Amino acid sequence: MLTKYIFVGVVISCILQRLLEVQLSNRNRAEILQRGGKEHGDNLLGVVKILQVSWWIAMIAEVWYFDRPFIFPLAAVSLSATLAGQVLRYLSMQALGQRWTLSIMTLPDTPVVNTGIYLYLRHPNWLGVILEIAALPLIHGAYLTAIIFSLANGLLMSKRIQAEEKALAERSNYISVFANVPRFIPKIPFIQNSQA
Repeated sequence: MLTKYIFVGVVISCILQRLLEVQLSNRNRAEILQRGGKEHGDNLLGVVKILQVSWWIAMIAEVWYFDRPFIFPLAAVSLSATLAGQVLRYLSMQALGQRWTLSIMTLPDTPVVNTGIYLYLRHPNWLGVILEIAALPLIHGAYLTAIIFSLANGLLMSKRIQAEEKALAERSNYISVFANVPRFIPKIPFIQNSQA
């Protein structure tokens, strides 16, 4: 029973973190608009918010209603994957600075950010989200939530990434800068060298 309460505490800390991120995004959005930036089309933020809130409710409900067991090895791996997702998202925010937003936005005559984690991945933030949505529910065995919301997130993300890349390609040097940078799985130099 104690592990369930701890799990709920972890989920609540995740919710609070997301609320802080929304505030940060809103500040950055206002700054970008003030500098002449543009917000692009329907980036499905409403659907993202519904998915996020449903995910929180579903994982807590699954753990309590179905009495999912706490399995330490699964919890350890899942917590590690969740933390890896957090690190990727933090590195993305750090690299983008005031240009990090939840909305799809561009600044005129401003090159894309290709420093920090963006040297290795095009979408570290989205990879972090993939890891979190799949792994956080598994900390307490909520495998139905992990499966269902990972599938839903995959569909949603494919549309958001297309919209994001289209906006960046039209308004910046995105295509030339990221032509050889993978979307989600970084290139590992020693593997490439051994295959050459």
